Amino acid sequence: MTSKERAKLKKQAMSLESIFQIGKMGVTPQTAEALRDALKARELIKINVLKNCDDELPVLARTLSERTGAEIVQVIGRKIVLYKKNPQKEKKKKPVLKLKRRIVKKERIKTKEKADITKSGSSFKDRTLRTQKSRRKW
Repeated sequence: MTSKERAKLKKQAMSLESIFQIGKMGVTPQTAEALRDALKARELIKINVLKNCDDELPVLARTLSERTGAEIVQVIGRKIVLYKKNPQKEKKKKPVLKLKRRIVKKERIKTKEKADITKSGSSFKDRTLRTQKSRRKW
């Protein structure tokens, strides 16, 4: 994971609420399984470690990432942020929409330019040049 990706994930994690709490029992197989399920559903999760947990936070974060197959994004205070990319969610996304939006925007710009030409009798570029020339006279 690159530092830019990590920074982006940290930014997203700021608004997240912690969905798990780890207490004095530490990491059990049930909590690891529940974390795996949550990572499948959300990709990015925040975990709160209670004060009565005996394990040290960096060690606990490392064991959680090993058992779930996730990457550690951040360990700050008593919070751990984990990320695991879900390939199924990536397939569901449609990158074509961005391309369609660009095409639609270009078409809108073209129609606006045509409307400007018909209204004023000159193009937008001509009007900007005129305003620049008038500003120079001042």
